[in-house]
Amino acid sequence: MVWHPAYVGIGSNLDDPARQVEWAIEELKKCNKIRDLAISSLYIGPPMGPGDQPDFVNAACGFLTTMVAENLLAYLRSLEDRRGRQRTTHWGPRVLDLDLLIYGRLRVAGDHLTLPHPGVHERSFVLYPLKEIAPELIVPGRGRVSQLAAACGRQGLKRYADAGDSNA
Repeated sequence: MVWHPAYVGIGSNLDDPARQVEWAIEELKKCNKIRDLAISSLYIGPPMGPGDQPDFVNAACGFLTTMVAENLLAYLRSLEDRRGRQRTTHWGPRVLDLDLLIYGRLRVAGDHLTLPHPGVHERSFVLYPLKEIAPELIVPGRGRVSQLAAACGRQGLKRYADAGDSNA
């Protein structure tokens, strides 16, 4: 059995977003095809896309998995579906958003799977949680997470614990 390193971004801005993110983390912990989870703190920040929506709560997880990338993505989508994810507005409000960010050193550009996830290298809500759990991680074709985060800046992102419950 081969275990592959993978990193997932988790976000929500609907229906108690912190609870949605924590639910997703608990589901990842239960999966017998995932082990050795590293989990970031929760962060809160402005939405990407339409500004007339609540702030997002985000986190990142790194782990080892026996699933191939396509199956891991399908598993993540099934978790979103279980929480009632609606895919109606691009970058619109979401009850749960699970993105496969990095899968080993794999680089793929397909219709259903792109790795590393597009934009990972320029989004503070992805980079700062990743930096917390894997600062030396290399985003294939882009560079080291710690350096990418420094170049990106916080873009209004705060640790959730430091932000209180406002806008969450």
